[in-house]
Amino acid sequence: MARQQTDATDRHASPSAPPGAAAPGAGGTGVTSDEVFRVETHGIDPIPDEDRHGSARDLFWLWFGSNLTFTYVINGALAVGFGLSFWQATATVVIGGLTFFVISAAGLSGIRTGTATLVISRASFGVLGNFPAGLLNWVVSIGYTIVNTVVGTLALEALFADMGWRGGGDTARALALVITLAVTFAVAMWGHATVQFAERWMAYVLAAGFGVLLVFLLPGAGTGAAPGGGAGFSGWTLAFVVMLAGPFSYLPMPADYTRYLPRTTSLRSITWSGALGGLVSSVALGVAGVAAATQADMTDAVAGVEKLLPGWFQPVFLLLVLGGSVTNSILTLYSSSLNLQVLGIPWSRARAIIVSVVVTAIGSLAALFLADFTESLLSFLSLLIIVFAPWGGVFLADMLLRRCRYDTRSLHAGRGGAYWYRGGFHVAGMTALVTGMAFAALTCNSALWTGPLVAPLGGGDLTLLGSVVSGLVYWSLTRRTLRTAPADC
Repeated sequence: MARQQTDATDRHASPSAPPGAAAPGAGGTGVTSDEVFRVETHGIDPIPDEDRHGSARDLFWLWFGSNLTFTYVINGALAVGFGLSFWQATATVVIGGLTFFVISAAGLSGIRTGTATLVISRASFGVLGNFPAGLLNWVVSIGYTIVNTVVGTLALEALFADMGWRGGGDTARALALVITLAVTFAVAMWGHATVQFAERWMAYVLAAGFGVLLVFLLPGAGTGAAPGGGAGFSGWTLAFVVMLAGPFSYLPMPADYTRYLPRTTSLRSITWSGALGGLVSSVALGVAGVAAATQADMTDAVAGVEKLLPGWFQPVFLLLVLGGSVTNSILTLYSSSLNLQVLGIPWSRARAIIVSVVVTAIGSLAALFLADFTESLLSFLSLLIIVFAPWGGVFLADMLLRRCRYDTRSLHAGRGGAYWYRGGFHVAGMTALVTGMAFAALTCNSALWTGPLVAPLGGGDLTLLGSVVSGLVYWSLTRRTLRTAPADC
């Protein structure tokens, strides 16, 4: 295991090479290695200065476009379903959106190291200790890609019916799946520059369409008191878990999209640009879901919203659902290819993404043609927050303690680097992670697992506080011993 991991990382950046050096075959110098509609040649190898380009504004459109997804409409509706009033549910939506300031700030380490988030987290857990989180993050990325692909496929299938192709059955559904997957795969395969380009231009269209959707939904919203006396502690905590889980799932990704920015880019502008992008789109669609839930049955969210729209706008709405699903899937699919390289697959990013696409296609077929698969997948993904909330707490604490300063060479050096620690594991990081996971498991209230502390807490779900617990434990264990690398930007 140790030798395989070392070989895989050394394949991308040799310890003897300077931190900014490109991997062999990286495509030469200049931004030709990362151009729109050309296959990106870099993977998790550090991006050299001559290949860096773009500005913080690119991050706004990246996070804005990728979060114009119907998932946030569903989340807003769920908050009302938990017993919150319009204004209470809206408050949870806004707080969830503000979480993107944390997500965006997590990308600051990318501009300093020029590499992906799950490479940087080797400093927190050790090269081998980082492996389980890398594997689970790949599973989560593929899981959410499957969910979004299924939502987009069903929306396109419904659009086929609106256009007159009724009774298409499995043929129509299969064609819709092929189209949805093909668009997602093409953009993610081309790579970083094309992902940013597509997210920006799709954001223009989706923002206009979802803006019209808000105009239809907001005027009829019921803003009175919540029925049945309102939500109790359980309802509030479940609503917060739903709102915060989405942004938290991005924690292993931000550096994937900041690693190309020039070192001179303002760190403040990076944080604000990305945060505002995710905040604006997630809050707008979350509020749309809240408004819809006060007027219609949202058991089937797409059908529930459709009933509130004029007939002429319903096909446009289905296109919006499809487009939002694709923009989000592009982001998760692209990051999944980098994750596979972190796991030690000795392939280029472009080849690695084929594995992710094949698994996504198989999972999507199961979700579309096996009725209970989607529900089981969603329950499984929700349970993984027991791991990812504590993982995020350790990663963020490490980043703050180091002030985003890492030894880039050691991140790729395997056994010979500073982040090998003891046998490939950072004891402090692993201890903090396990402690946070134990707390999260004890307080989790999901369909697959209910922790023993849930009942004494009145049904509340405090899973997300596992991040606070793990972060504090890591800080207490390392605050006097952690060393930062010399500033390299």
